[in-house]
This record gives sequence, structure tokens and C-alpha cells, in this order.
Amino acid sequence: MTTAQPTAVVTGASRGLGLALTRELSRRAWHVAADARRPGPELTSLPGVTFVPGDVTDPAHRRQLAETTHHGVNLLVNNASALGPSPMPRLADYPLAELEHVYAVNTFAPLALVQLLLPGLRAARGRILDISSDAAVEPYEGWGGYGSSKAALDQLTAILAAEEPEIRVYSVDPGDMNTAMHQLAFPGEDISDRPSPETVVPALFRLIEGDLPSGRYRAADLGVPA
Repeated sequence: MTTAQPTAVVTGASRGLGLALTRELSRRAWHVAADARRPGPELTSLPGVTFVPGDVTDPAHRRQLAETTHHGVNLLVNNASALGPSPMPRLADYPLAELEHVYAVNTFAPLALVQLLLPGLRAARGRILDISSDAAVEPYEGWGGYGSSKAALDQLTAILAAEEPEIRVYSVDPGDMNTAMHQLAFPGEDISDRPSPETVVPALFRLIEGDLPSGRYRAADLGVPA
């Protein structure tokens, strides 16, 4: 990280892991361009955080996010995700319009943001974190839409790392967390035993501030309980 005040773009920053990470980046004196469709009361009051409301699938919104960095960016965190219908349907019954939306959020929007921010990331020798899932590698019934979109994101991340050796490019599986999206995946079930998103943030900072090579990582393997 080369600038006096490093700059990050974090998508899906108003709740869950995105909010937990944005909170810690703010505490460490980063400037954060924070994307979310709706602001949470904490997000808009964090020091150094510029809230940019909008839908990450909207090209105009992505351009606005990029402009907020003033062309200097050290970190891009593609965290915004769409689960798809809840309860989650089998692939034989998956509404294709819903599947297109899942891919638009989970796969296409991250690549579009990379393309916009890559010149600044190259100049800063910055880092990209793409938030993945174990559903990208495990064939869980009902997870065909979300899981396949994250598998595609994993492959885009791996190829980008090969094509851009001057920056660090990571795909990270945070593991199960007690979040609103995870609750949607298990409607009617009690998921309060899952770890809070805050427990995953130290693993992300091992990638943000450490010297690990580009690649795919599990938070549990970075010293964070599963």
C-alpha cells in the first residue's frame, strides 16, 4: 500500500461481512467508497467512509463508485452477493430470470468493477478480494444458482491473478456466518450458532496487509474458526 491514506472500494457494505470490514477499515484510517443499495445508520457515520448508494449491477453506479476513488485505489472488495430465490430451488426448477440476476451480481459486476479500477490498482500495486463460498466447490442440493455463480467468480479471479502478476488477487471463502443472507438460505431455521461476520475480518486483513500470494483461501485456514 503506497498512499498516505489508502483507499478501498467495498461492495455490499451496509450489513454483514461488508459492514464489519468497512468498520475495521475506517478504524484503521482508510478511505472507503462503500456501495450498498440501502444505507445502514452506522455506515453513513463511519469516519473516512463515502457511501455511494446504488445497485452494483448498474453501470452508472459502478462508474460513480470508481469516480469516488479519484482514480487512486489500493483495494477492491467484491462482497455484494445475491442468493437467489428463497427457499432455494433445484436447478430443474430454477427461474432463469432469477439466475441471470444472481450471475449479474455475483459474477459480472465484480469483473466490471475490476475493469474500471484496474489502472489504479496497477499503479498502487493493490489488491482484489472476491468473496466466494464453499458452495462454489461443493455440490450442495439447492445451491446450483449461487454456487455456480461463485464458481465462475473463482475462475475469473484465478485467471485475473495469472494475467495481472503485479497485483494480489484473492478469492476467499469466509465460511458460514450469522448474516441476513445466510438466514435466507435456511428459512425458518435458527442460525444463531454461526460465527458473526466480525470474526472473519482478521482473516481478510491477512490478505489485505500480509504477503500471501494470489490464490483461493478459506478464512478457517487463515486462523479464523470455521
